[in-house]
Amino acid sequence: MKPPRLRPGDVVGLFASASRMNEAWIATALANVRTLGLQPRLAPHVRAVHGHYAGTAQQRADDLHTLWADPQVRALWSIRGGAGTAQLLPLLDYAALRRDPKAVLGFSDVTALHLALQSQARLVSLHTLAASSELTPFSMQALRAVLMQPQSTLSLPISPEHQQRAAGDPAYRRRSVRAGVAEGPLLGGNLSVLSALVGTPYAAQADAALLLLEDVSELPYRIDRMLTQLELSGALRHAAAIVGGIFRDCENPPGQGGMPLAHVIDERLRSAGVPAVYGLGFGHVRDQLTLPLGIRARLDAGTQALTLLEPAVA
Repeated sequence: MKPPRLRPGDVVGLFASASRMNEAWIATALANVRTLGLQPRLAPHVRAVHGHYAGTAQQRADDLHTLWADPQVRALWSIRGGAGTAQLLPLLDYAALRRDPKAVLGFSDVTALHLALQSQARLVSLHTLAASSELTPFSMQALRAVLMQPQSTLSLPISPEHQQRAAGDPAYRRRSVRAGVAEGPLLGGNLSVLSALVGTPYAAQADAALLLLEDVSELPYRIDRMLTQLELSGALRHAAAIVGGIFRDCENPPGQGGMPLAHVIDERLRSAGVPAVYGLGFGHVRDQLTLPLGIRARLDAGTQALTLLEPAVA
């Protein structure tokens, strides 16, 4: 089920499903919503603190239910990721969420919520920048194009900044890992979260899907371990294709040795035997694509082109 299209003046609820907040993040999130021509509304417990988290799991789940039940709130946007979103998954009323579809925006640890909304409620949600992220012109236009200006098909753009950074940083270099063309619904997000949820009711159901993968600040041997876990679970080989984003700050430190990141990724993705690319514009990066999870898309791994085949919003 698709959420409604957002229009200027609509209310967007801001929530914290993971790590505790600070006032700077909250202020940036409020400003970003207003920059998009929308009205922000903070969830009741965004300033709550429970150890490392933004309140107890029940408080964070209650915030999602409160925003969802508010008829003025048309979408929900995660202020920031961190850790702890998975704690909310068994506490959510998926039947109530499905009765009134609303767009949920976020990435990183919010991958857990995206997976649950797809598997438990069959709702489209948006893998996109956090509300407290820097709202660059590229990421703002990418978000508008999906959430506010729906089109029947949409070829996702390449960030000029990423192209420039690729000259000096291998993490930003796009490449075809295994050629081929595939279609299927978009699924996935942060690799650490995807691997942590293997074996749970909320694990990625990757059969015939275009599986999105990204991460940050993980050494190559850890990336290898997590990709191997997805490989052993069947998620990689059962996917229609694998779409790698940016794995930022994931190289070995100088002098440490070990397999380079590119070798790890290429070896694991090639072994899945499906079309695969690396380096598309999503992950822990400034210029962030907006990827509607659950929407059918086409990947041409040879040209590293990703195209949305239907509108993400109703």
